[in-house]
Amino acid sequence: MGNQLHLTYFFLLLSFIITGSGAYAHPDFTKLFVFGDSYVDTGNLENGTQPWKEPYGITYPGKPAGHFSDGRVFSEFIAAWMGIEPPTPYRFRRWRPTEQGMNFAYGGSGVFYTSTNMSAQIDLFEQVLEEKLYTQDDLNDSIALVANSGNDYLAYINNGGSPQGMPDFIISVVTQLRSNLQRIHNLGVKKIVVMEIQPLGCLPAFALRYSYEKCNDTANLVATFHNILLTAAVEELNLESGESAFVRLPMYDAFMSAIKKHEDETGTSDTLSPCCPGITSNNYCGQVENGEKKYSVCTDPTSAFFWDWVHPTQAGWQAVYSVLRSSTANPFQMEFWGSF
Repeated sequence: MGNQLHLTYFFLLLSFIITGSGAYAHPDFTKLFVFGDSYVDTGNLENGTQPWKEPYGITYPGKPAGHFSDGRVFSEFIAAWMGIEPPTPYRFRRWRPTEQGMNFAYGGSGVFYTSTNMSAQIDLFEQVLEEKLYTQDDLNDSIALVANSGNDYLAYINNGGSPQGMPDFIISVVTQLRSNLQRIHNLGVKKIVVMEIQPLGCLPAFALRYSYEKCNDTANLVATFHNILLTAAVEELNLESGESAFVRLPMYDAFMSAIKKHEDETGTSDTLSPCCPGITSNNYCGQVENGEKKYSVCTDPTSAFFWDWVHPTQAGWQAVYSVLRSSTANPFQMEFWGSF
């Protein structure tokens, strides 16, 4: 219950901050710092990598822009809700404005895997702070958005990890994630918003086994256990800090609700089907070999929920974001806001 209240405080407070025109009515939070993976990365991968290839970005901005989608990703919806521009990717910090925060997320990362894992991203954040790019007042007015969307578990499976060892591995992932959240807070960020893992078994990569007609229950159990442990970790962090500094976003339920709504509205059963699949399970969206495309693209990406094997479309992210917003519809008294 406490975490549901914290989520409500988050969106209600942002609603209070933003006026209908997008101007600030009460600018409590004016900067966004982003850590994590491709669900929130807006351009940190190098040119020539998957999100910089066609057809990524086909919906927005109309060309590849380093986003793992046909358009906007989740962090951009949070920035818009705050009334600010999406924070500049760390990679472009020398050439683009950084007044509204910075995005350190790196597609494909986890808490353990890839060269730019979450610990490395926080290292970069610490370096930026040492360069005095942001003051403590800036950090007091900021929110950190943290995504850990399952790359550690995909790597565990791909590296031959056993089913029997998965529970212990999940514990180690959440333990490291908890440490990362604490470290961000210790560096001076007052509010840290961490995303749950989405239902992994509903991603097209897992639903392919069932012809996209249903989710993989085993993979969803991994996500469920992760989220149970994350809920406990967030509660512990808030108790230790003596304040509601950490907020958990219920991405699992938001995805499930958005998927169900998409099925009801479209009247189809292909919601789990990707708009841009590889021609085989070994190929991927954007892959070209010897001038031959190894993928296909659906007629209308704006009507699809999933973009490729593991990422939502812009429309899919919009649907998830809308569910999260609607979950805060019940009014709360003003005094509750102070605890966030």
